[in-house]
Amino acid sequence: MRLFFLCLGYASLALGIIGIFLPVLPTTPFVLLAVWCFARSNPALAERLYNHPRFGPLLTTWRDQRAIPRHAKIYALTTLALSYALILWLTESRVLPVVLAAIMGSVALYIATRPTPRDRAGVLVTDAPDR
Repeated sequence: MRLFFLCLGYASLALGIIGIFLPVLPTTPFVLLAVWCFARSNPALAERLYNHPRFGPLLTTWRDQRAIPRHAKIYALTTLALSYALILWLTESRVLPVVLAAIMGSVALYIATRPTPRDRAGVLVTDAPDR
């Protein structure tokens, strides 16, 4: 089973990296799946992702608090809205926009309802740097 999770983790991480460059492929779900698989197959690889300068803080916040930072929410919701607008503009189908509205609307609702991270003292963490 460890080999299965290790292979799935590497495949998910590869898809997540590809998703950085391809707008139709999401990055976040694949990186979350990769760290979950690595935690079950090779904890050292999971730790490397948790310590990554770019993904580490987001992964740690999700693992510990199931929270999404405000800037990440805004980016995700804006991207969803722009993607839906593009679909409306490009498609001639009447069914596709309805189906995608249900799917993308559900994803948007899930993202919007996740809490904003709190620091260890229980204080709300803002995206603004300290002065």
